[in-house]
Formats: sequence, structure tokens, C-alpha cells
Amino acid sequence: MFSATQSSKSEFLDKARQAREERKGYKERERAATLIQALVRRFLCRCKLQKQIRKEVDDFFQDVGTTKRNALSIFKIARKLLFIFCQEDKLRFEKLCRSILGSMEVENEPKVWYVSLALSKDLTIPWIKQIKDVLWVSCNFLKKLKPDILQDNKLVTLYLTMLVTFTDTSTWKIVRGKGEALRPALTRICENIMGHLNQKGFYSILQILLTNGLARSRPSLTKGTLTAVFTLALRPVIAAHFSDNLLRSLLIHIMSVPAVVSHINTITPECMATIQTHDLLRKFTLFLSREEQCVDICVCLEGSHTLCLLGNLIHLGYLNEKVLEEEANHFVKDLTDMLSYCQRYVSQKKSNLTHWHPVLGWFSQTVDYGLNESMPLVTKQLQYLWGMPVIRTLFSDVLSKKLETQEPTPPPQPTTSQNNLPVKSLFKRAFQKSASVRNILKPVGGRRVDSAEVQKVCSICVLYQTALTTLTQIRLQILTGLTYLDDLLPKLWAFICELGPQGGLKLFMECLNNDTEESKQLLAMLMLFCDCSRHLITILDDIEVYEEQISFKTEELVTISSFLNTFVYKMVWDGILGESPLTPVELLSNSRVKLIDCDRIANPWDLKPSLLFQELEKGKRRAQLLLQYIPHVIPHKNRVLLFRNIITKEKETLGLVETSSASPHVTHITIRRSRMLEDGYDQLRRLPVNSIKGVIRVKFVNDLGVDEAGIDQDGVFKEFLEEIIKKVFNPALNLFKTTSGNERLYPSPTSYIHENHLQLFEFVGKMLGKAMYEGIVVDVPFASFFLSQVMGHHHSTFYSSIDELPSLDSEFYKNLTSIKRYDGDVGDLGLTLSYDEDVMGQLVCHELIPGGKTMQVTNENKISYIHLMAHFRMHTQIKEQTAAFIRGYRSIINPEWLHMFSTPEVQRLVSGDNAEIDLDDLKKHTVYYGGFHSSHRVIIWLWDILSSDFSSEERAMFLKFVTSCSRPPLLGFAYLKPPFSIRCVEVSDDQDTGDTLGSVLRGFFTIRKKEPGGRLPTSSTCFNLLKLPNYSKKSILRDKLRYAISMNTGFELS
Repeated sequence: MFSATQSSKSEFLDKARQAREERKGYKERERAATLIQALVRRFLCRCKLQKQIRKEVDDFFQDVGTTKRNALSIFKIARKLLFIFCQEDKLRFEKLCRSILGSMEVENEPKVWYVSLALSKDLTIPWIKQIKDVLWVSCNFLKKLKPDILQDNKLVTLYLTMLVTFTDTSTWKIVRGKGEALRPALTRICENIMGHLNQKGFYSILQILLTNGLARSRPSLTKGTLTAVFTLALRPVIAAHFSDNLLRSLLIHIMSVPAVVSHINTITPECMATIQTHDLLRKFTLFLSREEQCVDICVCLEGSHTLCLLGNLIHLGYLNEKVLEEEANHFVKDLTDMLSYCQRYVSQKKSNLTHWHPVLGWFSQTVDYGLNESMPLVTKQLQYLWGMPVIRTLFSDVLSKKLETQEPTPPPQPTTSQNNLPVKSLFKRAFQKSASVRNILKPVGGRRVDSAEVQKVCSICVLYQTALTTLTQIRLQILTGLTYLDDLLPKLWAFICELGPQGGLKLFMECLNNDTEESKQLLAMLMLFCDCSRHLITILDDIEVYEEQISFKTEELVTISSFLNTFVYKMVWDGILGESPLTPVELLSNSRVKLIDCDRIANPWDLKPSLLFQELEKGKRRAQLLLQYIPHVIPHKNRVLLFRNIITKEKETLGLVETSSASPHVTHITIRRSRMLEDGYDQLRRLPVNSIKGVIRVKFVNDLGVDEAGIDQDGVFKEFLEEIIKKVFNPALNLFKTTSGNERLYPSPTSYIHENHLQLFEFVGKMLGKAMYEGIVVDVPFASFFLSQVMGHHHSTFYSSIDELPSLDSEFYKNLTSIKRYDGDVGDLGLTLSYDEDVMGQLVCHELIPGGKTMQVTNENKISYIHLMAHFRMHTQIKEQTAAFIRGYRSIINPEWLHMFSTPEVQRLVSGDNAEIDLDDLKKHTVYYGGFHSSHRVIIWLWDILSSDFSSEERAMFLKFVTSCSRPPLLGFAYLKPPFSIRCVEVSDDQDTGDTLGSVLRGFFTIRKKEPGGRLPTSSTCFNLLKLPNYSKKSILRDKLRYAISMNTGFELS
């Protein structure tokens, strides 16, 4: 009973709850239906109203051409249109604007003029609000229109006309005549309208319109359109009397549009006159001279647009020389600050955080790629900074200095042809010319570094130095512009020479120690001078440097080189490098001006080689930097010793040196004399690199396979190596050719006639590397351009193909440089960007660039033609051969080992010293056999003949006769392996059994077995051994020896 009652109660409660929820849901549905109905009715009502208004507007404009509408009716219809305005009303709004403008054009009918409503007491405020709304809608349309589309261009003109008309009273007919009194009040209304537009973002709209129309290769804005935009941009600024806020907006939004000044100057010169009338450049310059405002502008613009602003300011400076001269200090500071801001984001390499910019290179800020099309114009604007007018204005204090002159002395008459002068004669003529015309510029001191003049020049140098490190992709253009004036660099050097009390190193060394702004600016001056001088000397040819002596006289180049070498040496050795405000690579590389006649430069450094070697052993940074950047301060002999020590250490590391506990692995090869090159190539080319670096023993066999007598203790291998090198470098083999004139070797472009020519070149590279590795000098004179490529110099930024061309073909170089100096039209010569070559009887045309044979050489591209031609002859033609040779050579000789040597010094490593043979050194390190000794009469006669009777050429022939090389070892005869030896012989070589007790005693006591007068001296070049008969007379010895060396009696195995 109880459970049944309980159940019915719960059912009752559930039903009651369900009923409540149903009633609640019904009410919510009813409320939602009512809301939806209200929204729908409102929407339908709004649509109906909009339709009515649009019909009313359409009816209003339908007969606009037949009847004049008064201003009030236009005002009312405009209010209705603005009330319901949306994107579909574009055409109606266009008609409204045309109607408003049409009303302003009517003559002598004040009630028709739309602006007349501004004078109505009841309608002034509503009218002002309406015109603000109309103008802002016009601005929004301008933001979306594309000026390059014809229809859009017409609308741009319409909306700009609206803005121009209602932001200034000059075109209002209501203020003419008696209405002049109304002008102040109406002008304030215009200012109020402009203020409203500015708050809404008026300048941003103008920026978008200008960018759309101008940031392209060809501008799409007409003269009228551009004039209107610029007029609108200036009006608020003029109205506000050039307030800081509006100047800021003008700079950020208008002056940062790519090349806007260039377009204004070209399309609408009247606007440029307005800029000059209002002295805008001076106002911009003074505004930006306040550091916080300049930083604010740069931060707002970021890198790409800051660069555009920079270009426009530079262009204005170029067009306003008077203002530039008067405000030079502020102008330079502004440009430097903006470039420094951009420089913070310039990166040296590509990464995930960088973007490519056509002027700045890799840039770590976002790059606006929409500006790329206009970058050539921006670059052209930037170029005004290093153009002659601006440089003359900025560097006026330096260029106004007059260099002291002296009476020229007549040069001596040359004894040889001017175009074929030896190098020493060229230097001699150069220094003779240096002594004339003007005095040599040397450090003299006397100018205070804190003077206003010095501070100004320093700040200008900082500007150009910052430009060089920021505008990375046009760096060469900047350097070329700075070096274009022949007198800028010598006068800048004269200015540097006058700095400080003595004008020497002390001032700049103090700058390195001081991290002050003044020190940085002084160092920037030196850096800029080094950069420009290095670039100038790189691009000038030999005639311009030595004969014409453009910019610098030879004596001055020597002075500059000495100064900079000492400066860098002291900076590195005194440990100032780490404290320097400049990066070491910048300063050291900038100081590497090409040395002219190094022998004339006194070495003021007192560097003990033993100390340097100790520091290198300990891994001291200063010693490594010295060796890396200015190795020429270390005597050449010590660098050669260091090179040999490096090789010795590597041999020890590789286990190639005999020790008490182990012997090195020996590779044995068998060579047929008649097929020496083929056998050597087959057996050595497959050997691992370490085996080639190790000990190789050679056994010669004749054609019948019978072993030759003799034991190879390095001597036979030396002879084998010399013979191999002699064969492969023989031009008759056509692996290598000789240059015209000085007979120097380089790879033959037609070496491909050999089936495996690239493998042969790699093998030759290994063999030459092996000779250098073992310290064996070989008489192989290389062309300097080829050695430069082997050393990797051609990858340097400062390498110039044209400078190396004389080492290949001096006549060809002369012809190319004559094109450079050709005064007429080069096109008349009928040249194309191609090279015709006679290859084994067939004429082959090589295009220097794709399609080059159809491209004519003109005055504009002749410099490119010269460099392309030089590059083709020295690089492209022999690219594969050179790469194969380098691959083989570098497998034996680490290229880093050669960084301490110049190209001529590497030639000396290969072929020995080109100095006069030191007979005393040779005598001191000679070993005697067979009874000969240093006091033997034949030996005394020999040394006397060599020193007194033989010429230097004959002494070289004598050395080649014995050692196979006409030049002495670089480190002296103590390093000749095997040592230079002389042995007494009494019989013919085929009967010679070596040193016996009898022969030694007879030789020692000068006892002759028989008169050897008919015999000639012979040699064993593999052992550096001279076999000398025991002659009875000095005259016989002299004649026989002279005959033997002149006949070049070959190798005879002992």
C-alpha cells in the first residue's frame, strides 16, 4: 500500500516538471519567432527604404545634365546616399562627386555652389560633417584603385579633384570679390577638414596611391595626378607651419615612396620648385638631425622603405647644392644614422631568418618584394651620393687643398720600346716621373684632430664607410664613384699626412687603443682611404699605374704601403686587435694595398724569426694572424724554413720518417728508360696519396728488362722525377704551352688531343707537388697567371684578369688596352663579344657570353669586353686542365701552406732561387771523393775558374750540369739533397769502379795514372755529383769544363 502511494507521487512530480518545461519552450519559441519577425520586418523595411532612397538618388542624377541643382538639394541627396551607402553604390557616389564639382564650376550663382552651405547658420556643422564623410569615402576608393587601369585612372582623377577642391579655398568662387572677407573663416574650415582626414589616415591613403602608381619600372600616374597627390600631401604640413608631427607623416608616408623625388623632378618640375620654395630639404635635414626622431622614422619604416627615404633625400641634396653645402654636417649625420640602422640587419650569409634584397644583400628584416621593380630607380638615386657633384660639395675642404708643385725635369730618353720595357726599367721610369710635377706626399703632421674641419671630413668618411658595409650589392659602384676624381685620393692622403703632431703612426695606434667616437671616426677615414686606394689600383692597368701615374705617384704608393704594413704589424703584434672597434678582417684586408717595388720599402719591424716560430708552436693568435695577413714582414728565407718544418712535421705524423723503432713503408717501382713517362704514370697514378708522399725507390731497366747498375738512395728517384717533369712540361707533348715572349709554361687549350689528358694533368700536379714536398727544385718556369690560379688568388675580390694578361701574351694585352683608350666609337671596329681562334687549322668562334657573336662591342660595354676576353684566354679555355692539375697538386701540397707566399715566391719554391749563385756557400757545403779535398790543386783551380773566368750565365749552366737545375736551393746549398759532390776519376765511366784505395791515394797526392787531357768532366745529376778528371793544367780544366756544360752532357749513372 505504501509503495503504490510513493510511486504515484513521483509520477505526478515528473508530469508537473515536464509541463513547466513545455510551457517554457513554447514561450522561448514565441519570443524567438517575434524577434525573427522583427528582424525580417526591419530588414525588409530597410531594404524598402534603401530601394526608395536609391530610386530617389537615381532620379535626382538622371536629369543632372539638363537642369542646375541648387546646393541644398545636392546636400539633401548626399545625406540620403551616405545614410545607405555600401559598395554597390559606387556609381551613385561617383555621380554625386561629379555633381558637387559641377556645382562649384557654375559662375555667379551662389545658391548652386555646394560650398555656400558652409555659410548657412543652420547647416554649417552638418555640411562640414557631410563633406568630411564624402572626402573620406573618396579616400577609401583611392586606396583600392589601380592607376594603371584606364577606368580606375579616371576615378583617381575624380576623387583627387574632390580632395584638392575642398582642402583649400583657392578655387572657391565664393571668396572672390566681396567674398574675400570670408576667406579666413573658410580656410579654418579647410584646416578642420584636413585635420579630420589626417586623424583617419590620410597620408597612408596617399602613400598607397603613390606606391601603386610609381613603384614600377614605368610610372602610371600622369602629371596632373602626381601634382594633385603632392599638393594634397603638402597642404596639411604648410597649414600646420611645418610641425614635427606632420613632417614625420610626410617623411614616413610620402618621402619613403620609391624614387618619388625622381618622378616629381621628371614628371612635374613645378612641384620640385615648390619643394625648393618651402626649403623642405633643410627642414627634413634638421628634423632628422635629432637622433630620437631619426630612430623613430627608421623603426616605423624598416629597412626597405628606409632605403627609399635615403634615396629621395640624397636626390634632393643633389638637386639643392646650396642647402647641401650649408647643412652638410646635419645631412651627413642623417644619412649615416639611417645607413647604420639598415646595417644592423645586413647579414653576411643566407639563413632561415634572412631575405634577399637587391641592394642590401641578405637582410634579416622583412623585405617588401613589391618594391623590387622600382629598385633600379632607387639605386640610381643612391648613386648621386658618390657622384661628382655631391662628392665635390661634401669633400670641398679636402679638394680645396692645393698640392705643392715643382718644376718637372725632362725624362731621359728610353733605350728600348716603351711597350716592351722590362719590369725594372718600368719602375725606374715610374720613379723618375714621380720626381716631377708635384712634391711627394709624406706624413708631416701639424693639423689638430679636434678642429671643425677634421671632424667634418671624418664624419663624411664615416658616411661612405657605412655605405660600403651596408649597400653590399653596389659596393663596387660606390668605390668606383669615389675613385673617379683623380685628385680626391691624393688630397685625402695629404689630409691624413697632416693629422696629429707628427703625422705618423702614433695617432692611429692611439685610436686603436681608445674606444672613443673620435678614434672610430679617424680610423674610418683611414679605412675609406685604404678601400678606395685598393679598388683604384685593382682596376687600373700597368700603364695607368706606372706610366701615367693616375692619382698616386709611385713614390707615394711606396710610402703608403710602408705606412700601412707597419700599422697592421703593430696592431697585430702589440695585441691591439682584440680591443679595436673595427673587425680584424676589415682592417687587415683594407690595409693590403698592392705593394710597388717592395725592395724600396724599409722594414721598421724588428721581428726575430725564432720568436715567431716559438709563438707559432704555442698556437699564439698574433703569430697566426701575422702569417695569415702580412706574411711579407717575415723574411722569405724564414718562411721557406717554416714551410719545410710544416712538411717535416706531417712526415713524422704520417710515419714517413726513419726512427729508432720503425722504418717508413717503401714503394718500389720499375721503370724502362725508353718509356719513362708511361711507366711512371701507370705505376704512380693509382698509389694512395700517403704512398706518394712517402719513400719511393726506382729501379731502371733497359729495353731487354736487364737492371741498370746503381742503388737508389733518393738520387735515382730524383733523376726519375726530374726526367718525368722535363718530359711532361715539354711543349712538344702539347700538355703545356709556352707564353709568347718570356717562354713560360701554362696548360695547352688543345691538350684534349691526348685521350686521357685530364688524368695526365692530375698526375703532373702530383709529381710537381712531390718535388716541392721533397725539396727538389726543378727548372719549370710557370706563367704567373697559371700559378695564381693554382694558389687560388683568382677567387679573391681584388683579382683582375686584365692585370695577369701580360704574363700570357703581352701583345694581346697591348691590343686590348688600346681598345680601352680608343677615343672614337668602338663600334666602328666591328668587334663582337666573341673570340675567333685557329685550332689546328680550323677557325673556331668562342662566345664570351651566350649569344656574344651577335652582340657588338660598344663604348658602353668595352670594359666588360676586355675583362671577358682576358678571363676567357686565361681561365675558360684551360678551366678543366687547370682544375685537374690543381686537384693533383693539392693532394700533396696543402694550399694553406702556400698562403704565406706570393706568386713569384712560389715560383722560387718550385725552381729555386733566382739570385746569383753563392760560390762561398757552395764551396762550404761540397763533399769530395776519390782523393779530392778542399786544398787539392784541381779543386782550387775549379773554384777560381767559377769565380773569375765564368760569367753568371756560365755558373748557372755549371750548376744545371751537375744538379739539373740552374738555380740554387732557396735555403742555400746546405739544403741540397743529396749534397753537392766532386769525385776524382782517372778512367772512362764505363771502366770506373768507384773509389778504390789506390785511386784515392793517387788523387790525394796528385798522382796521375795517365794524362786525362782528352776526357771531359761528367756528372750524375741524380746524386748532384761532378766527376772531374785529375787535369794537369788549369787551362785544360777551364776549356773542358766550359765545353762540357755548353754541350749539356747528359746523365751518366755512377
